Amino acid sequence: MHVLESGFESKGRPCVLLLHGFPELAYSWRKVMPALAAAGYHVIAPDQRGYGRTTGWSADYDGDLAPFRFPNLVRDALGLISAFGYRHVDAVIGHDFGSPVAAWCALIRPDVFRSVVMMSAPFPGPPALPFDTVDKPPAPPKDDAVLRELAALPRPRKHYQWYYSTREANADMHGAPQGLHDFLRGYYHHKSADWAGNRPYPLRAWSAAELAKLPTYYVMDRDKTMAETVAEEMPDAAAIAANRWLPDSELAYYSAQYRRTGFQGGLQWYRCGTSGAFDAELQAWSDRPIDVPSAFISGKQDWGTYQRAGALEAMQTRACSNMTLCELVDGAGHWVQQEQPEAVNRLLLRFLNKSTE
Repeated sequence: MHVLESGFESKGRPCVLLLHGFPELAYSWRKVMPALAAAGYHVIAPDQRGYGRTTGWSADYDGDLAPFRFPNLVRDALGLISAFGYRHVDAVIGHDFGSPVAAWCALIRPDVFRSVVMMSAPFPGPPALPFDTVDKPPAPPKDDAVLRELAALPRPRKHYQWYYSTREANADMHGAPQGLHDFLRGYYHHKSADWAGNRPYPLRAWSAAELAKLPTYYVMDRDKTMAETVAEEMPDAAAIAANRWLPDSELAYYSAQYRRTGFQGGLQWYRCGTSGAFDAELQAWSDRPIDVPSAFISGKQDWGTYQRAGALEAMQTRACSNMTLCELVDGAGHWVQQEQPEAVNRLLLRFLNKSTE
């Protein structure tokens, strides 16, 4: 596993583990790590399985998906901190797809991951296990008609997670007509507070009519690729030159890594979820809440907070029994720790100070 470290110069520090999301890398924590280290922590941020300079994973679309399921990603995190000589960490902090990984870390091994911060993706809890079925066997799983209903809208649509699960998605992005660097520029811009259309609000239900209210980076036009989708919202040269949270010199690191690896490693995570192949395994933790101190931080202009109706409320009322902080940061879209690092660092340190008292 390739890792970035901060605060490693002195021994005996408490440890904090940072887990990135898609399409990011350990590098996405570059504005958080120095602040946590200055507060006395040894901060470790890996390129997760499927990403960056971490090796030992397969990008074969027809290969085994099992290595990318949540319990194995928890095993990765556990193995990493163990390799550094830690029996526990003060906090595991995850952003985007790293958020559910962090949540599962705290759920499965609360003795090791002693607090958790979920960022930009609420955790609604484990899937439910069928209950009281001796005399009334459970009904078979209902076919989710939403995907068909989205395709049947007057403006036909598709959900990005199922698009990311297709064989074509990696090639569409890796070989983007505008070039990979400009693809990532458009993608990060479209999901940031810089894009004026990001004015999110809660959706009422998991239905085609409600999902169609989401921006096209979540609910795409049926016949467009993600590269084509974000190209329509590409910032102009002046906006790119004025960008301070992700200047081209920093974006170049992402584009260089993804040019080398492609996106399939990260896309395998989406395929695990949309396939439902590992839901039964996760039911082993059905009705089990996260009991360690927990927090949620997201951008106020981030649709990710609301993309799954009811998830934010479920996290606060059922999935976490000890949530002490829930904050939406103004001036930030989906990339909250990159767009507004000072605010995020203040919130993280407030949470860490309280949870370790």
